[in-house]
Amino acid sequence: PVKEFDLPSKYSFSVCRIEPENNIHIILEAFSGLENYSLVIVGNWLNSDYGRELHRQYSAYDNFYLLDPIYNLGKLYSLRSSSEFYLHGHSAGGTNPSLVEAMHFGVPIIAFDCDFNRSTTENKALYFKDAKNLKLVISSLTESVSETVSKEMVEVAKRRYTWKTVAKQYFNLF
Repeated sequence: PVKEFDLPSKYSFSVCRIEPENNIHIILEAFSGLENYSLVIVGNWLNSDYGRELHRQYSAYDNFYLLDPIYNLGKLYSLRSSSEFYLHGHSAGGTNPSLVEAMHFGVPIIAFDCDFNRSTTENKALYFKDAKNLKLVISSLTESVSETVSKEMVEVAKRRYTWKTVAKQYFNLF
């Protein structure tokens, strides 16, 4: 199914609103120096000056696939489940649905280093603060670490982020 997007077989993935607090500029800057890695970002590139400028600046990179919003859950499922790892740049907002969804896919998570991302992933993901740090995390990622982080993300997701668990918590609260 990923072939319908004409993507390479190995790529990193992110889906988000293209806003400064989601740190897409950091992710793009890091990957601009990682020519051996492909990056797929799904977002609303044309909805803000920030998004339009990033799209203009980075769309010519051969290893970047800056896709418009995709609302088809099957297509998003295909993209998420086929990626080498999921990049989560959000730095505001608490427990983020796109991060929780990504945790269920069994791919390593590399998230912006902030309290709520660490809390959501129980400090078991990989984290970055800036482009230089993100490049280091990616280039030092081993198969063993990838496998461990993937398994831990799925375990946390299945234990904390299912409808049954969340509904029970709400029931207990009421």
